[in-house]
Amino acid sequence: MSERFPPLVAEILAAAGWSAERRDEGRAREWALRIAADATPDGRQHVLTAAAVEAYAEFGGLRLRPQGEGEQIAPSEVHLDPFRVRHSVATLAELAALTGAPLSPLGEEGGGTGILAIDEQGRVFVLDHTGDWFLGASVDEALGTLLLGQQPRRVRGDGTW
Repeated sequence: MSERFPPLVAEILAAAGWSAERRDEGRAREWALRIAADATPDGRQHVLTAAAVEAYAEFGGLRLRPQGEGEQIAPSEVHLDPFRVRHSVATLAELAALTGAPLSPLGEEGGGTGILAIDEQGRVFVLDHTGDWFLGASVDEALGTLLLGQQPRRVRGDGTW
């Protein structure tokens, strides 16, 4: 596990019940169907990407609590449950239009202060009251950014970071 994740991230994942063998395809399918079927009053729905379904299978339901001080900023708690941010259809659609890639809900950051989202390429973002942030090119990288307190990159007005 330490080859895939930095040691502290691996410890946090293990404490939350994650292992390299942890997969729940049934949960992933159920969550994808439920998230896709959940429409807003104006009829809009979340886009479900294959990367989101993969993340639901491997990490779904985990609540990760960082330990210690962050490397550059305060580390963040992560709850990988898309239903925590099901209200984010319009917000995710706006960022998806900016970056040019559909986004799916992934969970919440900081006890509900940020919306975690994943695009079709597996890139992970957090949207909060201070802006939109690129966390990493994969869930693995994003978990490192959040749990180790690394400074994410702001998404600029042209959709780059």
